[in-house]
Amino acid sequence: MPANYQSINKIAWQIRRESLQMIYEAQSGHPAGSLGMADVFTALFFGKILRHDSKRPNWDKRDYFFLSNGHISPVFYATLAKDGYFPIEELKTFRQINSRLQGHPHFTFDSKLTLPGIENSSGPLGQGLSQAVGMALALKMDQKKNKVFCMMSDGEQQEGQIWEAYQFIIHHRLNNLINMIDYNQIQISGTTKQVLSLGNLKLKLISFGFKVLEMNAHDFADIFEKFDLAKKETKQPVIIIANSIPGKGVSFMENNHEWHGKAPTASEYNQAMKELAIKEKSL
Repeated sequence: MPANYQSINKIAWQIRRESLQMIYEAQSGHPAGSLGMADVFTALFFGKILRHDSKRPNWDKRDYFFLSNGHISPVFYATLAKDGYFPIEELKTFRQINSRLQGHPHFTFDSKLTLPGIENSSGPLGQGLSQAVGMALALKMDQKKNKVFCMMSDGEQQEGQIWEAYQFIIHHRLNNLINMIDYNQIQISGTTKQVLSLGNLKLKLISFGFKVLEMNAHDFADIFEKFDLAKKETKQPVIIIANSIPGKGVSFMENNHEWHGKAPTASEYNQAMKELAIKEKSL
């Protein structure tokens, strides 16, 4: 666990700016979740919560990271590029035809299209967890020590396939799988409470048999503490509910579901980038 979070915090704000620039230049993408998850992604990759090596993306001892809510690909791509998985200049190709950086991450064995660091294809919400479950079970059967991390959205908890996967996890005691839910309480057409209430999500997950941890997704001390607890848990499969602010860092985007999947105008972009730069410089 880092003794000083300042350098990691600065990286998170840089990743926010890179993510927003990608969305603006493509005039397409999902800013709210990307900005909201920047701190968690930074901690995972730069805080070495994940065991990984950007120079050896296929290292057989790596931890596997599955992104189920693939629409927040900007923050994932920006994190991977900044960590050296591919040239940061390639971020400019986001959502362009024939780019390796599509709107949702795409896994392929084609060497020309392979993007290092991508473990699964996403797009249809609710399916990434099932993919992660398959990998976790395979690793357990092979008696390997690699861990699997799966990031989901809270809106995905409205999907039946998620709850089928939860049953599978508990039945097979997949304690090598660390599940994360970006609990920002918005989705494309409103708040999760308005669209399809999740009720007491924590209690539901506990009733399934999970060890449930709650995290402040913008407090690095809490982020590292909760991931440390999750990695040390051996008796129960773990789910981390990461309470986040969608659009974190941009005043007019924060907690506004309209920014779930909308690109900013030129004036909005300039204002947002100004706010993000100010916050980074204040550290």
